[in-house]
This record gives sequence, C-alpha cells and structure tokens, in this order.
Amino acid sequence: MISRSRPSTGPGSPWDGEFARYFGERAHSLRSTAFLLCGDWHQAEDLTQAALLKLYLAWPRLSRHDALDAYARKVVLRTFLAEHRRSRWKRERLTDTPPELPAEPAAGDQDELVRQALAVLAPKQRAVLVLRYFEDLSVEETAKALGCSTGTVKSQASRGLATLRNRLGPHYGALTFSATTEGR
Repeated sequence: MISRSRPSTGPGSPWDGEFARYFGERAHSLRSTAFLLCGDWHQAEDLTQAALLKLYLAWPRLSRHDALDAYARKVVLRTFLAEHRRSRWKRERLTDTPPELPAEPAAGDQDELVRQALAVLAPKQRAVLVLRYFEDLSVEETAKALGCSTGTVKSQASRGLATLRNRLGPHYGALTFSATTEGR
C-alpha cells in the first residue's frame, strides 16, 4: 500500500486538498472508532489527531487510495494499542486528595452501560469487539487490521462477549448501541 519514494511534504503540497477532503469526510468516523476503543472523548480526539498526522505524512506514498478507510482505521487502532502499552509503564502520581469519581449512568443510558463494560476488557479484546460489531468488519478484515489470525479474532471476540454478558447481566440481550454517539 505504501511506496518507498519520498516526495516533498509541508504546506502547499499538491495533495493537501485531497487530504483535506478525506479529513473532512472521515475524521468524525475515525474519532467515533477511537472513542469506542478508549472510552474517553478527549483521548479519542488525541488518538484521531495522531492517526491523521501519521496518515498525512504517509499520504504521498500511499499507492491505493481506494483502501484508505481500512488503512486509517488500522492507524487509529495501532496508535491506541501503542499508547496503551506505553501507559502501562507510567507511574501513578500520588496526591493528598481523592480523584473525582464519575457519576453513575442513568437507568436508561444503555450507551454508557456498554461503554463501561467495554472499558474493563483488555485492549485487544476491546479492539476486536469494536472492529467486528461496531465497525461491522468481517473476521478476516478484523484479523488483517489487527495483524493476527482469524482464530485469534474469534477467540478474543468470544472471551470479550462472555465478559460483556457477565458484566451486563440480564440486560445484555436487550441492549442496542449507537456507535455514532456525539462527543461532549
């Protein structure tokens, strides 16, 4: 997908207009995917910006613009996974005041219940569920995006769904979720 030639980059590049159109059309969708992965709108915005910056830098070398959505989604996913690996090694800062606790979701707020349940999953399980069920990718497309086998996708999806069923209890089967929830 990426060729090895290095055309010049920077403001006024010949592909700026083309990238700007792609950005305008797909930024919201990428941000929604990032939100489903991380569960925080601010972090989702950061992930989306980092991914779009990487995409912009690679833009002149991209040979297949018909597969941009899959490539951009993969960049968001890899940025999320890389950030999660880095954050695992960061130390917590101790303070003398307790952290502010989030408010409990309203009884009818299904989206919030699902997001909270997704938040307890391991990052790879969460990524599999988001790609398979919210992005509606096939097992093969999900495996390709994650760089793993289809068996891994199936087992991660099975374990993730079992955790969601356990976490959400009897409400699990009746829940519907809107992947295009607006940010705050």
